[in-house]
Amino acid sequence: MKTAILFIFKLLLLLVLPFIFLIRGAVFLHENYAWHPHLAIIGGGIATLLLLLIYFTWFYGRVTGRWGNARSFRIRAGLAVALIVAYCMHGLLFFNDKHAKSDAVHSEYTSLHPILRLSISTIVFLDRDLLITDASRLPEDYRKMGLKKKAHSLHYAQSNGYTHAFDLRTRQHSEFRNQALALYFKMMGLRTLRHGGTADHLHISLMSHDRPGAL
Repeated sequence: MKTAILFIFKLLLLLVLPFIFLIRGAVFLHENYAWHPHLAIIGGGIATLLLLLIYFTWFYGRVTGRWGNARSFRIRAGLAVALIVAYCMHGLLFFNDKHAKSDAVHSEYTSLHPILRLSISTIVFLDRDLLITDASRLPEDYRKMGLKKKAHSLHYAQSNGYTHAFDLRTRQHSEFRNQALALYFKMMGLRTLRHGGTADHLHISLMSHDRPGAL
Protein backbone atom coordinates (compact mmCIF):
# COMPACT_ATOMS: atom_id res chain seq x y z
CA MET A 1 0.00 0.00 0.00
CA LYS A 2 2.78 2.40 0.95
CA THR A 3 4.63 1.55 -2.25
CA ALA A 4 1.54 2.34 -4.35
CA ILE A 5 0.97 5.65 -2.56
CA LEU A 6 4.62 6.61 -3.01
CA PHE A 7 4.44 5.74 -6.72
CA ILE A 8 1.31 7.87 -7.20
CA PHE A 9 2.96 10.76 -5.32
CA LYS A 10 6.06 10.58 -7.51
CA LEU A 11 3.95 10.40 -10.67
CA LEU A 12 1.91 13.45 -9.65
CA LEU A 13 5.06 15.34 -8.78
CA LEU A 14 6.57 14.59 -12.18
CA LEU A 15 3.38 15.77 -13.90
CA VAL A 16 3.14 18.97 -11.85
CA LEU A 17 6.82 20.00 -12.02
CA PRO A 18 6.73 21.38 -15.60
CA PHE A 19 3.90 23.76 -14.65
CA ILE A 20 5.77 24.87 -11.53
CA PHE A 21 8.92 25.49 -13.56
CA LEU A 22 6.96 27.49 -16.14
CA ILE A 23 4.81 29.69 -13.89
CA ARG A 24 6.98 29.87 -10.78
CA GLY A 25 10.01 30.57 -12.97
CA ALA A 26 8.18 33.41 -14.72
CA VAL A 27 7.07 34.86 -11.36
CA PHE A 28 10.66 34.70 -10.08
CA LEU A 29 11.98 36.61 -13.10
CA HIS A 30 9.17 39.15 -12.83
CA GLU A 31 9.61 39.81 -9.12
CA ASN A 32 13.39 39.76 -8.88
CA TYR A 33 14.49 41.17 -12.22
CA ALA A 34 11.39 43.06 -13.45
CA TRP A 35 11.50 41.29 -16.81
CA HIS A 36 8.94 42.19 -19.45
CA PRO A 37 5.85 39.93 -18.99
CA HIS A 38 6.43 37.88 -22.11
CA LEU A 39 10.20 37.64 -21.57
CA ALA A 40 9.55 36.32 -18.05
CA ILE A 41 7.30 33.62 -19.51
CA ILE A 42 9.96 32.77 -22.11
CA GLY A 43 12.47 32.45 -19.25
CA GLY A 44 10.12 30.10 -17.40
CA GLY A 45 9.58 28.25 -20.66
CA ILE A 46 13.32 27.68 -21.09
CA ALA A 47 13.51 26.17 -17.60
CA THR A 48 10.54 23.96 -18.49
CA LEU A 49 12.22 22.99 -21.77
CA LEU A 50 15.27 21.71 -19.91
CA LEU A 51 13.06 19.68 -17.58
CA LEU A 52 11.06 18.18 -20.45
CA LEU A 53 14.29 17.25 -22.24
CA ILE A 54 15.33 15.30 -19.14
CA TYR A 55 11.93 13.58 -19.09
CA PHE A 56 12.00 12.72 -22.79
CA THR A 57 15.62 11.55 -22.70
CA TRP A 58 14.92 9.29 -19.71
CA PHE A 59 11.84 7.84 -21.42
CA TYR A 60 13.74 7.35 -24.69
CA GLY A 61 16.51 5.56 -22.84
CA ARG A 62 14.03 3.29 -21.02
CA VAL A 63 12.36 2.32 -24.30
CA THR A 64 15.40 1.96 -26.57
CA GLY A 65 18.17 1.23 -24.10
CA ARG A 66 20.35 4.02 -25.51
CA TRP A 67 20.59 7.82 -25.38
CA GLY A 68 20.11 8.37 -29.10
CA ASN A 69 21.96 10.53 -31.61
CA ALA A 70 21.87 14.24 -32.40
CA ARG A 71 18.88 13.81 -34.70
CA SER A 72 16.76 12.12 -32.03
CA PHE A 73 17.77 14.84 -29.55
CA ARG A 74 16.63 17.54 -31.98
CA ILE A 75 13.30 15.76 -32.35
CA ARG A 76 12.88 15.62 -28.57
CA ALA A 77 13.80 19.28 -28.26
CA GLY A 78 11.42 20.25 -31.07
CA LEU A 79 8.58 18.32 -29.43
CA ALA A 80 9.25 19.99 -26.07
CA VAL A 81 9.31 23.47 -27.63
CA ALA A 82 6.08 22.78 -29.55
CA LEU A 83 4.31 21.61 -26.39
CA ILE A 84 5.42 24.65 -24.38
CA VAL A 85 4.54 27.16 -27.12
CA ALA A 86 1.13 25.57 -27.74
CA TYR A 87 0.34 25.49 -24.03
CA CYS A 88 1.39 29.11 -23.46
CA MET A 89 -0.47 30.40 -26.52
CA HIS A 90 -3.65 28.63 -25.44
CA GLY A 91 -3.37 29.92 -21.88
CA LEU A 92 -2.65 33.50 -22.94
CA LEU A 93 -5.25 33.87 -25.67
CA PHE A 94 -8.15 31.51 -24.94
CA PHE A 95 -10.49 31.50 -21.96
CA ASN A 96 -13.82 29.69 -21.76
CA ASP A 97 -16.60 32.13 -20.92
CA LYS A 98 -18.13 29.63 -18.49
CA HIS A 99 -15.29 30.50 -16.11
CA ALA A 100 -16.23 34.20 -16.11
CA LYS A 101 -19.06 35.69 -14.07
CA SER A 102 -20.19 37.92 -16.92
CA ASP A 103 -19.39 38.91 -20.49
CA ALA A 104 -17.64 42.01 -19.12
CA VAL A 105 -15.32 39.88 -16.98
CA HIS A 106 -14.68 37.55 -19.91
CA SER A 107 -13.70 40.50 -22.09
CA GLU A 108 -11.23 41.63 -19.41
CA TYR A 109 -9.27 38.36 -19.52
CA THR A 110 -6.61 39.61 -21.95
CA SER A 111 -6.09 42.69 -19.74
CA LEU A 112 -4.76 40.42 -16.99
CA HIS A 113 -1.01 40.04 -16.66
CA PRO A 114 0.13 37.10 -18.85
CA ILE A 115 1.55 35.23 -15.84
CA LEU A 116 -1.85 35.40 -14.13
CA ARG A 117 -3.50 34.09 -17.29
CA LEU A 118 -1.16 31.10 -17.36
CA SER A 119 -1.88 30.35 -13.70
CA ILE A 120 -5.62 30.37 -14.44
CA SER A 121 -5.41 28.24 -17.58
CA THR A 122 -3.43 25.61 -15.64
CA ILE A 123 -5.80 25.22 -12.70
CA VAL A 124 -8.99 25.06 -14.81
CA PHE A 125 -7.90 21.57 -15.89
CA LEU A 126 -8.48 20.45 -12.30
CA ASP A 127 -11.22 22.83 -11.21
CA ARG A 128 -13.92 22.89 -13.88
CA ASP A 129 -16.13 25.09 -11.67
CA LEU A 130 -13.58 27.89 -11.35
CA LEU A 131 -15.28 31.27 -11.73
CA ILE A 132 -13.60 34.67 -12.04
CA THR A 133 -15.89 37.28 -10.52
CA ASP A 134 -13.75 40.36 -11.12
CA ALA A 135 -10.57 41.41 -12.91
CA SER A 136 -10.05 44.92 -14.22
CA ARG A 137 -11.51 47.86 -12.28
CA LEU A 138 -11.60 51.64 -12.30
CA PRO A 139 -11.55 53.77 -9.12
CA GLU A 140 -15.26 54.59 -9.49
CA ASP A 141 -16.14 50.88 -9.56
CA TYR A 142 -15.55 50.68 -5.81
CA ARG A 143 -18.09 53.43 -5.19
CA LYS A 144 -20.63 51.63 -7.38
CA MET A 145 -20.14 48.48 -5.27
CA GLY A 146 -20.71 50.47 -2.08
CA LEU A 147 -17.05 50.21 -1.05
CA LYS A 148 -14.51 52.83 -0.07
CA LYS A 149 -12.63 54.15 -3.10
CA LYS A 150 -9.05 52.85 -3.29
CA ALA A 151 -6.16 55.05 -4.34
CA HIS A 152 -4.06 52.01 -5.23
CA SER A 153 -5.31 48.63 -6.34
CA LEU A 154 -3.79 45.87 -8.43
CA HIS A 155 -7.17 45.61 -10.13
CA TYR A 156 -6.18 48.88 -11.84
CA ALA A 157 -4.02 48.76 -14.97
CA GLN A 158 -0.35 49.13 -14.02
CA SER A 159 2.37 50.92 -15.98
CA ASN A 160 2.95 47.78 -18.09
CA GLY A 161 -0.64 48.01 -19.29
CA TYR A 162 -1.89 44.95 -17.40
CA THR A 163 -3.98 44.47 -14.28
CA HIS A 164 -2.26 42.41 -11.59
CA ALA A 165 -5.22 40.95 -9.70
CA PHE A 166 -8.43 38.98 -10.11
CA ASP A 167 -11.08 37.53 -7.81
CA LEU A 168 -12.42 33.98 -7.64
CA ARG A 169 -15.78 32.86 -6.30
CA THR A 170 -15.62 30.82 -3.10
CA ARG A 171 -19.33 30.65 -2.30
CA GLN A 172 -21.07 27.29 -2.84
CA HIS A 173 -17.71 25.52 -2.67
CA SER A 174 -16.25 23.44 0.14
CA GLU A 175 -13.67 24.99 2.41
CA PHE A 176 -11.25 22.22 1.45
CA ARG A 177 -11.55 23.23 -2.21
CA ASN A 178 -11.09 26.91 -1.42
CA GLN A 179 -8.02 26.27 0.73
CA ALA A 180 -6.53 23.95 -1.91
CA LEU A 181 -7.08 26.64 -4.55
CA ALA A 182 -5.33 29.24 -2.39
CA LEU A 183 -2.44 26.80 -1.81
CA TYR A 184 -2.04 26.26 -5.56
CA PHE A 185 -1.67 29.97 -6.27
CA LYS A 186 0.75 30.38 -3.35
CA MET A 187 2.86 27.53 -4.75
CA MET A 188 3.03 29.44 -8.01
CA GLY A 189 4.44 32.46 -6.17
CA LEU A 190 1.27 34.56 -6.29
CA ARG A 191 -0.33 36.45 -3.41
CA THR A 192 -3.66 35.25 -2.05
CA LEU A 193 -6.14 37.01 0.21
CA ARG A 194 -9.52 35.77 1.36
CA HIS A 195 -11.89 38.63 2.07
CA GLY A 196 -15.48 39.77 1.86
CA GLY A 197 -15.97 43.08 0.12
CA THR A 198 -19.29 42.66 -1.71
CA ALA A 199 -19.15 38.87 -1.28
CA ASP A 200 -16.79 36.19 0.03
CA HIS A 201 -14.06 35.59 -2.56
CA LEU A 202 -10.41 34.73 -3.08
CA HIS A 203 -8.27 37.63 -4.24
CA ILE A 204 -5.21 36.61 -6.29
CA SER A 205 -2.51 39.10 -7.21
CA LEU A 206 0.94 39.38 -8.76
CA MET A 207 3.41 41.85 -7.27
CA SER A 208 3.58 45.14 -9.18
CA HIS A 209 6.86 47.05 -9.34
CA ASP A 210 4.80 50.25 -9.44
CA ARG A 211 3.54 49.60 -5.91
CA PRO A 212 5.26 46.53 -4.38
CA GLY A 213 3.08 46.57 -1.28
CA ALA A 214 -0.26 46.99 -3.00
CA LEU A 215 -2.86 44.23 -3.23
